[in-house]
Amino acid sequence: MRFTDIFIKRPVLAIVVSALLLMLGLQSMVQLQVRQFPDVEKSLIVVSTSYPGASARTVQGFVTDPLQRRIAAAEGVEYITSTSDPGQSNISVQVRLGEDATQVMTEVIAKVNEAKFELPQEVEDPVVTNSFGEDAMMYMAFLSEQMSIQQITDYVRRNIQPELSTVEGVGEAKVLGNREFAMRVWLDPARMAAFGVTATDVTDAIREQNVISASGTTRGALVRASVDAETDMQRAEDFEGIVIRQDEERRVRLADVADLDLASANYDSATFSSGRDTVFLSITPAPGANPLDVAERVKSNMPRLSAEMPADLEVFYDSDASVFIKEALNEVATTIVEAAIIVILVILVFLGSVRVVLIPLVAIPLSLVGVLFLVWTLGFSINLLTLLALVIAIGLVVDDAIVVVENVHRHIEEGMAPFDAAIQGAREVALPVIAMTLTLAAVYAPIGFLGGLTGVLFSEFALTLAGAVVVSGIVALTLSPMMCAYFLKDHDHQGAAADWLDARFEALHDGYQKLLEKCLNNRGAVLLFAFTILLSLPVLFAIAQKELAPEEDNGSLFIVATPPDYASVDYVNYFLDEMVAVWKQIPEVSHSWQVNSPGQVFGGVEMLPWSERERSQQQVQADLQEGFGKISGLEIFTFGWPSLPGTDAGLPVNFVIASTADYASLDAVSDQVLQKARESGLFAFVNKTLRYSRPEVRVKIDRDGSTHEHFVKIAAKMLDRQSASSLNSMGR
Repeated sequence: MRFTDIFIKRPVLAIVVSALLLMLGLQSMVQLQVRQFPDVEKSLIVVSTSYPGASARTVQGFVTDPLQRRIAAAEGVEYITSTSDPGQSNISVQVRLGEDATQVMTEVIAKVNEAKFELPQEVEDPVVTNSFGEDAMMYMAFLSEQMSIQQITDYVRRNIQPELSTVEGVGEAKVLGNREFAMRVWLDPARMAAFGVTATDVTDAIREQNVISASGTTRGALVRASVDAETDMQRAEDFEGIVIRQDEERRVRLADVADLDLASANYDSATFSSGRDTVFLSITPAPGANPLDVAERVKSNMPRLSAEMPADLEVFYDSDASVFIKEALNEVATTIVEAAIIVILVILVFLGSVRVVLIPLVAIPLSLVGVLFLVWTLGFSINLLTLLALVIAIGLVVDDAIVVVENVHRHIEEGMAPFDAAIQGAREVALPVIAMTLTLAAVYAPIGFLGGLTGVLFSEFALTLAGAVVVSGIVALTLSPMMCAYFLKDHDHQGAAADWLDARFEALHDGYQKLLEKCLNNRGAVLLFAFTILLSLPVLFAIAQKELAPEEDNGSLFIVATPPDYASVDYVNYFLDEMVAVWKQIPEVSHSWQVNSPGQVFGGVEMLPWSERERSQQQVQADLQEGFGKISGLEIFTFGWPSLPGTDAGLPVNFVIASTADYASLDAVSDQVLQKARESGLFAFVNKTLRYSRPEVRVKIDRDGSTHEHFVKIAAKMLDRQSASSLNSMGR
């Protein structure tokens, strides 16, 4: 083919083509997002419904079940899971991969509205939220020795959360723990009985005498003024004076039947940073946002916000996933440089001339940078998988250039001038280079058309690798022949190093020829050896370990602990010191963070930087699990970050046990399965999600002597947390 002649005879044209590829790639590099993994839309819709005072059985039968039946009919739903706890129903709807999450959420909301007429009147309106699969990237702990948890929570909600919520790329800045101020009214049943007061009387009185004013405005001839009647209360002393009942001269006030204090709205959770009481602010990036940029913007805003905080209040980054992402990307980028250096050295050793090495050396950055334009055009990002494709591509993109250089160099050794050798050599290998380029691209490109999670994850890898090979083919047919014509020297001036290398290769050629003759003369032994290797492949494949992706050392481990069903948050907090003592015995662990609730403990331990420790995350995890296993009051499990996006972290094996029988029978069967799993010795930790052993007090009502509705209302107010009115605390 003669089309390569034009680039040799007009070197400026070849330079312009390569410069265009370089400029497009550099411009695309600036525009591309930097992420850990390709963007995987794994949307999860959560339907949360509160039924104050109801048992788990009642919540399951009258809230969760009717909602599930309706939601299951929505389009785009892959599967549904639900939990029914006392007073609370949570339904998780997994959206099918590739579906429009917004459209599915609209259908789910419509189905929830259809089911509302089936729900009891006391049930609060279901809350439907959409999570786009992004986990919290950062946990910021706010610590103080002088301020109470309620004061810290109030300050963070007023001053920190609004500021960080508006940072570009932040999807959600969430305060964990729900420990804001509330006026707690602790009813005393004995005192209430003495005064003949019911819980309904108390709540009605609070609602009537503590209201938010909306009085309106007054208008005169020239003046208009707003009327703000101070009808609400802000101090405990004001609430104590609320009149519940008045019999002539005798008044029963709230202080007569209850104790009041300004405390926390919720006592069902507690948050800790290395064992210290704290308030967490979790930062979740918005869908498609660059986590590295988000973390940088959040951290750049904190010095200004810290300068305005009370002197005793400090902020600590308990968990920051962007540190690992940055290190991982830097590691892969370093690998790209190392791979390029190794490839260059190999070419130098085999070709023996810096001038010859310069030609494939130029092809490497041109191909890697040029393919970024394709990456940007397809809407991809710079992530671990696209960078991995570039690492592999280094060994492929030089092949085309080497084929051209080797053929031209062969003609030069035969006595042709470099210019003529470039013309002749490029013509001879043009079609082979095109065929080789298309063949390699055809091998990798089909991976990009796979469906499911594998296709979503590895399409960027495959198409980036195929694109780099195509760009290298363009460079090899335009720039490489031109450089051969003007950079290479004739055979008489190639240098002593090249002459010495030619002699060594001649000796190698003679040795290989002798070895080949022996193999051909002993074909039976060679075939037996090849047949043995072939037969061993299935055996080796069967005994090799298999996993979706290798577990990475993220420098961070999650901790999940399951307390007994009867446990309160105070029970869980009781074991805090023991858990902290375990990780403090491990030198590689830096600090920990923890969120406690009556039903579950969720937290993590953060390790020292990779350069400051010798043991891997997996080794540390084994020690942690062993130490946590000695804590008798909790079932504790440690696990790392998911190896790939779209895969859940946590326990690697999950069984679903379904039955048409009642939950008591299902619980008995699940206990048998757990026992068998423990006896097998194959599992380090086993657990179940069905919790059917929580203590329960059953009340039998005298149906002839009571009003059922009245009893239900009284019991709910006396035994469960109820909101009677709003508290105005400094305008909020």
